[in-house]
Amino acid sequence: MLSNVVKEKIISVVTKDNFEDSNTERLVYSYDSTPNMQSMPDAVVSPRNTEEVAEIVKICNEHKVPVVPRGSGTNLCGGTCPTEGGLVVLFKHLNKVLEIDEENLTVTVQPGVITSELASAVEGKDLFFPPDPGSMKISTIGGNINENSGGLRGLKYGVTRDYVIALQVVLPNGDIIRTGGKLAKDVAGYDLTRLMVGSEGTLGVITEATLKLVPLPETKKTMLALYQDLESAAKTVSKIIANKIIPVTLEFLDQPTIRVVEDYVKIGLPTEAKAVLLIEQDGPSEVVERDIDKIIAICKEQNAVSVQVASSEAEAEALRTARRTALSALARLKPTTILEDATVPRSEVARMVNAINEIAAKYNLEICTFGHAGDGNLHPTCPTDSRNHEEMERVEQAFAEIFEKAIEFGGTITGEHGVGVMKAPYLELKLGKEGIAAMKAIKQSFDPNNIMNPGKVFAKDSRKRVVVSK
Repeated sequence: MLSNVVKEKIISVVTKDNFEDSNTERLVYSYDSTPNMQSMPDAVVSPRNTEEVAEIVKICNEHKVPVVPRGSGTNLCGGTCPTEGGLVVLFKHLNKVLEIDEENLTVTVQPGVITSELASAVEGKDLFFPPDPGSMKISTIGGNINENSGGLRGLKYGVTRDYVIALQVVLPNGDIIRTGGKLAKDVAGYDLTRLMVGSEGTLGVITEATLKLVPLPETKKTMLALYQDLESAAKTVSKIIANKIIPVTLEFLDQPTIRVVEDYVKIGLPTEAKAVLLIEQDGPSEVVERDIDKIIAICKEQNAVSVQVASSEAEAEALRTARRTALSALARLKPTTILEDATVPRSEVARMVNAINEIAAKYNLEICTFGHAGDGNLHPTCPTDSRNHEEMERVEQAFAEIFEKAIEFGGTITGEHGVGVMKAPYLELKLGKEGIAAMKAIKQSFDPNNIMNPGKVFAKDSRKRVVVSK
């Protein structure tokens, strides 16, 4: 627990109303969306501005108290679970859209802004913020930046990193810095903005962000292609890209996922299909029409048994919603749901899907696969029960092999979920010992007392799924 000295110092900064160390409040913030992981913080604090964040961090640095910045806790890698106790920092007061700049096509926000609310705010000005993580209705911009979140539109528009152009950050010593700006070009010094994006709260606390916007697309069309074999669906993905068409969305669902999602949303998804591709294109109407016609032809050439274009926006939205609910639907099957995001070059999607199925059979597990096939980001998902220790051992072994296969195929261990605690034992597979050493050197230079979200990114052991309590 925090010493009385530290507690009183923090309360003097934020007031008693914004400091909680009751067992109930601590329990609420002892876990995130990562299955089978929990650890109690010592206290929870809600600063009202950047200056208060800086004062809190200075106090924590002086007394070597861990600091864990937290958004809505929707991450799936244990990134906001306070595994070493300390202080969880909330941003419920820092939740405003500060400026929509139509001349420079930017929006400046505080970290607690909900992603979907930001999207709605800028769309009211005919502008567009493309990153759309599956949790966008509850996730915060600060959390998205810390995890470098992706989403369904990542193929065409990229991920959160591609839209962050300036940040205000409180460093571990309490200094406040600003990086970047409303600039199309800026090569002055190290790119600290990019360094902070995806750093998972291990290098500082983000208190403000300026994000790039693009014009709102004129129109969009959505379609569903059905297949009786996984190989044809995966090959279609490669063929569409090879024909120099970049859809805004190119999503893959295998048959087990289709059946579970349809049972959940009941919109008439084709449960007899072995695989479906959900494809969407946006832009000027003539471009959309041309691309959709070409995509339909490619799907049919690659043995699609049916290709259906949504007849209305309501039908299209139902399809998008169905895809976004995949995790929620799968979570109904068993008490524990392990969702991962092994990512490969899109030319290797077919091989990766086959490898996942072979690994699932080898370990006698049910693994449903869906995800962003257009950018190679697959989400193999295993419904299981953490109380069944023997099965959990098989789950760990299966996912270890899946990550190894992804690396073998030129991929990575995570495309958008982050490293946190859960992926840390596998990071060396991707970066090698030298890469890990370089990252540790950066961490040490910023945070010599290791107060910023300690225990994340860098592995302490080779075990993946452990229950941590404090």
